[in-house]
Amino acid sequence: GETNAQAGELRFRADSGQVDPAAFEGFDAVVHLAGENIAGRWTPERKRRIRASRVEGTAALCKILAGLERPPKVLVCASAIGIYGSREGELLDESSEPGRGFLADVCRDWEAAAAPARDRGIRAVFARFGMVLSPRGGALAAMLTPFRLGLGGPIGRSRQYWSWITIDDAVGAIHHAIMTDSLDGPINVVSPGAVTNRDFAKTLGGVLRRPALVPMPASVVRLAMGEAAEELVLADARVVPGRLEQSGYRFRHGSLGPALRHLLGRE
Repeated sequence: GETNAQAGELRFRADSGQVDPAAFEGFDAVVHLAGENIAGRWTPERKRRIRASRVEGTAALCKILAGLERPPKVLVCASAIGIYGSREGELLDESSEPGRGFLADVCRDWEAAAAPARDRGIRAVFARFGMVLSPRGGALAAMLTPFRLGLGGPIGRSRQYWSWITIDDAVGAIHHAIMTDSLDGPINVVSPGAVTNRDFAKTLGGVLRRPALVPMPASVVRLAMGEAAEELVLADARVVPGRLEQSGYRFRHGSLGPALRHLLGRE
């Protein structure tokens, strides 16, 4: 869309080179969330765009920030819990090693691309987002129609953990990261109430007052999504928000039932 110069908006496109670095002078904080949508099937071209939009985009932005006379004090850069891969039975905090897979590799390189900003002395926080819940988009929006029709249910073996966060707490965590000088490096932006896929389906069905008993076999998900199925839907990642909690962040929605009732207007 068009930018509004009067509102102080500026356009940044890492791939176009049409950027005036002077426009970045004097900001206190920069929040970088841009990246190709990872939902859907990953063709080789999609994977190239997913990687380039994150790694090259972050590198280009951080090169600009590092060259400023008055750089921002803090950069909050998006990352994802995909960095941990699928780790059945393991409780994952920010000290956990990266896992394996396409997303894990992308996230590792994505975070490393911020090196120029860190070398310049900018505090860089990597917000490792879990499944962000909003009725307006993402995974929850995609689930609403089948669940409302009574066609929702557990996926695959259904024991895999889904680490989620409401859109409200995702925004709250970003604000907290900007305002909290002690936060540096990775933070897990997930609620403390990760649940298994089976419990997620059961809770969503309960909030919508619909049965949630129609299972979706893993083979069907793989057929529809290919490689992405393993890393997005069937992956097991029980992630805890260690650094957010230690630094005093107060979650608005720490358990799934109240979170879904809030998001779906079923208070």
